[in-house]
Amino acid sequence: MTADADAALSPATAEIDAKIQYLLPGSLINRRFWAPGEEYNTGEYAPYDVKIKNARLAGPFTLDDHGFAIERHKTDITDWLANYGPDGEYAKQVQDVARQMTGADFVIPMGGMIRTSGKTSKDVQPPAGEAHVDFTEKSATQLAERLYRAQRPDGKGYDRFICFSLWRVLSPPPQDWPLALCEGPSVKDGEGTHNTKVDVDVIPTGDDLFVEIPGEEDMMAATIFRYSPDHRWWYFPDMTADEVIFIKFYDSDHDGAWRAPHTAFPDTSRPDAIERRSFEFRGTAYFTND
Repeated sequence: MTADADAALSPATAEIDAKIQYLLPGSLINRRFWAPGEEYNTGEYAPYDVKIKNARLAGPFTLDDHGFAIERHKTDITDWLANYGPDGEYAKQVQDVARQMTGADFVIPMGGMIRTSGKTSKDVQPPAGEAHVDFTEKSATQLAERLYRAQRPDGKGYDRFICFSLWRVLSPPPQDWPLALCEGPSVKDGEGTHNTKVDVDVIPTGDDLFVEIPGEEDMMAATIFRYSPDHRWWYFPDMTADEVIFIKFYDSDHDGAWRAPHTAFPDTSRPDAIERRSFEFRGTAYFTND
């Protein structure tokens, strides 16, 4: 479906009934295989009925209270494929936004990607369609230290770090697969299990999905979640190109909201919804002793 710029959008309601994919209790070998344009989870998931509330009608949402926040950010970037890397022009903008939103004094950009609910390619991935956070505590801590030492080998270290994503839409509203965000405090600290990230050229099949991987316990891993009725879900309908959502993947300071589970979900409440295209960029923000 295509959007008519002159046509009025269908209204976004105060909350919507939706389905979110959660990990089933009996799922034992959990891996997410990444190949160009394709991703595959070995975990066993099922859709659970949830209510997702309209964040435009509530808030304000803050990083310390909720684990996510929305901010206005206008960019002149148009070639997003050229801005996947940590040295691009958009990476510099991400650093500025992250410093502004967190108060961190040092930000290391990691990289970005386009996701779409439409046709994927070797450079464009599908939406991540299950409740997750992109790192575990172990993988976030190891990554943050490795990145910091690579940039500042003689640095004095840091008291706190935040692994994050800055997420924005590239397609006009309303989007057919918007982003749902779970309030960090509605998730217990002990919830979640690891989901190993495995980069491959081609997704394996059958028993090859489950063969032993030497050193798997030290590979990068996400955190995936089982259903809880306590989880409080929100979304920002009708996002525009001049807005960004900052999502905490992991904050080493656990005094406030230190992570925000999230997922794409199909919004069937909007008959005029169009194909979602979005750009996400990861980074790590540090509160240093330098």
